[in-house]
Order: sequence, then structure tokens, then C-alpha cells
Amino acid sequence: MRSSFMVEDGAGAGAGADPAGSTNMMISEALAPRLLKIAQGAAEAAAAAAAAAAATSPSASSQPQVMETNGTRCGEQILSYGRVEKVLIGAVLTMLTLSTICGNLLVVISVCFVKKLRQPSNYLIVSLAVADLSVALAVMPFVSITDLIGGQWVFGQFFCNVFIAMDVMCCTASIMTLCVISIDRYLGITKPLTYPVRQNGCCMAKMIVSVWLLSASTTLPPLFGWAQNVNDGSVCLISQDFGYTVYSTAVAFYIPMSVMLIMYHRIFRAAKLSAAKHTITGFPREGEHAAGAAPRAGRGGHQLHQPAESGETASVEATEEGEESLDCAAAALKLQREVEEECGTRVSRLLKSGEHHQRRKRKNQSIFKREQKAAATLGIVVGCFAFCWLPFFLVSTARPFVCGVECSCVPLWLERTLLWLGYANSLINPFIYAFFNRDLRTTYSNLLRCRYRNINRKLSAAGMHEALKLVEKPDADV
Repeated sequence: MRSSFMVEDGAGAGAGADPAGSTNMMISEALAPRLLKIAQGAAEAAAAAAAAAAATSPSASSQPQVMETNGTRCGEQILSYGRVEKVLIGAVLTMLTLSTICGNLLVVISVCFVKKLRQPSNYLIVSLAVADLSVALAVMPFVSITDLIGGQWVFGQFFCNVFIAMDVMCCTASIMTLCVISIDRYLGITKPLTYPVRQNGCCMAKMIVSVWLLSASTTLPPLFGWAQNVNDGSVCLISQDFGYTVYSTAVAFYIPMSVMLIMYHRIFRAAKLSAAKHTITGFPREGEHAAGAAPRAGRGGHQLHQPAESGETASVEATEEGEESLDCAAAALKLQREVEEECGTRVSRLLKSGEHHQRRKRKNQSIFKREQKAAATLGIVVGCFAFCWLPFFLVSTARPFVCGVECSCVPLWLERTLLWLGYANSLINPFIYAFFNRDLRTTYSNLLRCRYRNINRKLSAAGMHEALKLVEKPDADV
């Protein structure tokens, strides 16, 4: 019974299989178009969302781009420029870079090839020019390219570390050389007799090597793991570690700046004291020489009149005594010759004393002018240096404490503007020293006009002419 039941059920199932299959086929045919429409709608919605995201991405606007940096999300602004803006920015940055290269190259060529300029005191200026030239050749071109494409670093992580090391070392060397130059000028002014003896080539070489070694020491910590630079492929930023930031900014800027201000204050004070001494106590003047000479001339005049009186007495006695007149006249003539010789000797001594006083006065005037010139030069150097670098280092010091150690929240346009303002100091330096140094100015002029011959002879002739002007210059109250 059970088996027959089962057979009957199986037969029934086999008989009902056809209607069920046809029903399933009809359902699938009816649902397929609807499912297709739903899938197409979802695809269109996804495409629209992607298009909207692309429209609001930093490549089409200047909104901050969110990127991964050492496991954190750090906003970094990527700037976008129009074609005209790119042309203007590129032209300005190119002119700044080329002008820096040409100006510092002129300094190096002038000192190396002009014999009169190859003095130990100018070695520091050559070191400064080499540092500024290194900034223009090894740093400025890459910063220019990065700025033209909106601030995005495209040279890779390895070269980012190399670039930061070169940037920090060259800029620090330039700043520290300015500091050493201020010390050199101060010692030259305050110790004019002893310092030039020690200011030889060996001493200058030691100072230059010390500057470059200390500058290199500021680049070593990120390379040896103390503080890692921020670089994720799109951003190249110096390490924002608190300790390294304080160390690098202090060595590269704040300490040299403090030393330069102290040296400038002392030179300015020395020049001011010299001016006060020059004005109040004064130097021997013509009236003083005349006053000193008058009593002696008066005594000489009195003695010169004695022979005349003796002659009158002799003539009276001659009328009275007759034979003694010739002897008295001869004695009077002899006395007159002796008096004239004595007066001539005294006048000669007075003239020599006057010449000595004039030489001493000219020497004091020369020292006074040199002190004033050194104070003016160093004042302009310190002023330009502070104007160019102070804003950048203030922002760099405050950035890790405000933004954190793994990103920068400072607007990119502000960072780049302050950075280029600091680089402009490398352009200004050669022109400052040329403005205050007549020999450098003359050499620049001859080199730019392609007059390479007889530069040394021209400088020597100009120096002799200046010396003659000082010697022949009439006395004046200062």
C-alpha cells in the first residue's frame, strides 16, 4: 500500500510539473526588466555622485585637500592658478632666481680675479656669496616649480629630504656668515691696531669652516631619525617636531640675529662716542696753532728789534767815543744773524708741529669716517636681514605649537610668500656690500661693461686719487 501510494504520488508529481515550470518562466520574464531598470538607476546615481565629488575636488578649486600623513588626516591647501597668473608668477620667480645668481656670481668673480680685492676681510663676503649662490642654484628652482603647480611636491620622498637639507644648510650658512661679518667689522673698528694682525687667511678660513659645519649640523637630525620630515608624496615639509623646531630656528636665526644686534649696537655706540669726542674735545685747529705760535713770534720779534736798538746806541756812542762804533756795529750784525737763525729754527719747529697735528687730525677723521661707514653698513645689513627673515621664522616657530607636529595649518600662499621674502635676502646682500665698497662697485661696473683689462690698475689709481684728495683737502672744523 505504501509503495503504491508512493507510485501514485510520483505519478501525480510528474503530471503537475509542466504547469509549475511555465509559471516560473512567466514570473522571471516579468521581473527581469524591472531589475535591470533598478541596476541602471543605481549605476547612474553612482556616476552622478562621482561627478559631484570630482567637481568639488582641489584640482578644480582651491579648497583644502584631505590626505593621509603618517596615519593622521592633515589638510593641505593646493593652489590653482589661471594661465595669466602662472605666467606672471613664473616670470617674477625666474627673474628673482637669475638676479640672485648673477649678483652673487659677480662677487665671487670680483674677489677671486681682482688682486686688490683678495684680502682676508673679503673672504667672508665670498663665503656669503657662495651660500647665497647655493640657495639660488640648489633651492630656488625646485621651489619655483612647486609653486607654479600649486604647491604640490612632485619630486619624490627621497629628494624631499635632500631638498630640505640643502635648503636649511644654505640659508643657515648665509645667515651665520652675516653674523660673523658683523663680529669681524666690530673687532676691526674697536681694535684697529691688534685685530688686523690676526686677521689673516688662516683665521678667516677657520671662521668660514666653522660656519658651514654649524650650518650642516642643523640638517643632520632629520636625516638620522631624530625628527622625520613630513612627506606623503604630495607635501614636502620640514619636521614639525617641537624640540627640533626650537633647536633649528634658534641656531639658524635667533642666535645670529641677537649677535648681529649686539654688534651693531656696539659699533653704533663707538661711532657715537667718537663723534662726541671729535666735536667736544676737538683736534688742534688753526687758531690754536696761531695762539701757540704768537708768544714765540712775539719774543722773536722783540729780539729782532734788539739789534736796531743796539745799533742806535752804538751810533750815539760812536759820536761820543768814535773808535768803538765799528766794533758795536759788527756785534749788532752778528747778533742779528744769530737771532734770525734762532727764529728760523723755532719757525721750522712750529711748522713741523703743525704738520704733525694735521696728520693726526686727518688720521682721526679717517677713523671717524670708517666707524660711521661701518655703522651705516651694518645697520642696513641688519635691517634688511630682519625684514626678510623675521616673519618666516616667527611663523615657522609657532606652526608646530599651533598646528601640531604632523601637518601645517598655515595658508599655503602665506607660507610661500614669507619663504620667498627670506630668499630675497640672498639677492640683496651683494648689492648692499657693493654700495658701500668703492672697489667692489668699480669692479662690478667694469665686469658688466666687459672691460676686463687693467681692473687692478684702475683700482690702484682710484685709491691713490682718493688718498691725494685726503692729503690736499683743506682743513675744516669737524
